[in-house]
Amino acid sequence: MPVLNLERTAAMRDEDIVLFENSLAKWCDEHAPESRVAKWREQGVVDREVWTEAGEAGLLCLSVPEAYGGMGGDYRHEVVLMEQFGLKGVDGFGASLHNAIIAPYILHYGSEEQRRKWLPRMARGELVGAIAMTEPGTGSDLQSVKTTARLDGNNYVINGSKTFITNGQTANLIIVVAKTDPAAGAKGTSLIVVETDDGPEGTIPGFERGRNLHKLGQPAQDTSELFFNDVRVPTSNLIGPDPGRGFVQLIEQLPQERLNIAVQGMATIERALALTLAYVKERQAFGKRLIDFQNTQFKLAECKTKATVARAFVDRCIELHLEGKLDATLASMAKYWVSDLENEIVDECLQLFGGYGFMDEYPISRMYRDSRVQRIYGGTNEIMKILIARSL
Repeated sequence: MPVLNLERTAAMRDEDIVLFENSLAKWCDEHAPESRVAKWREQGVVDREVWTEAGEAGLLCLSVPEAYGGMGGDYRHEVVLMEQFGLKGVDGFGASLHNAIIAPYILHYGSEEQRRKWLPRMARGELVGAIAMTEPGTGSDLQSVKTTARLDGNNYVINGSKTFITNGQTANLIIVVAKTDPAAGAKGTSLIVVETDDGPEGTIPGFERGRNLHKLGQPAQDTSELFFNDVRVPTSNLIGPDPGRGFVQLIEQLPQERLNIAVQGMATIERALALTLAYVKERQAFGKRLIDFQNTQFKLAECKTKATVARAFVDRCIELHLEGKLDATLASMAKYWVSDLENEIVDECLQLFGGYGFMDEYPISRMYRDSRVQRIYGGTNEIMKILIARSL
């Protein structure tokens, strides 16, 4: 689906990366054809067995070392996964969250025992990861979470509610953002793992999944409410050697999460342009193809130019991240700029489809709805501008 014709950086042209890209494209065709993805959209959740299939194919925990059951790759492999899922329309499968957001918290901050306990099971798809940050009254304000984790002997007792949790109906390993010292503000925030299946009768006592939320877009993604009512977990489930480090851990990992959103946005942009080019070269109006109208040419020329600029910037951010040099400012720029552009380009492409672009059976209509949340999650784009402004 080459549209931009922009040579990728040397790092993304490595033979290993290209081979992985080709094999992943085939896996998507075999395991996530449109007929299966349509079923996920209809039922509001990805089939649980897909996680096992992905684990068997080595697609989970791509950048986790082999010593902990992962593939032993790096962030480039995660980029390929996000790009191929976007280009192939693999809607709703939260493997990128599992791989590139949840696993890194355990890998970077967890104890050796925690890494060996959880990461191999995540790599096999036995454990599906989620992170419970957002609460009904907090949104992007992570310093104001109300969920508490009270120390009681060798256990933490967790109380609180979370919402908008990706993988919420499926996840059985949930990193909970909670206050271990409510009086200490951000310095009292900790990350604590809850294994939801770790109870005498399966589900851990006090844990409850709420609604699988109905959303404007992304219907295949199980986005849920979660409730914790005196949920007891051992103190050994604290991520990091000491409580109160959670806010710092979140801040350190957010640049990668925001870059992930930019990478996903670029895949959506490229898919939208490819689908639209194919359509305007076939669709006729007033006796000629849509592509032969100057307005169509100008609109797509503008879109391709902006997309090419964005691709060059995102690839540079990927390079910097691989070198350990991606800072919060650049990550915020990538997230805000690309997600805004994604919505702009998808809207322009839908317009060129005319009335058909408004119909569900055309992917561009779903992409229009699905793209809207990119400007919200991972921190709203307004928050991104605040972060960027601090660098002025």
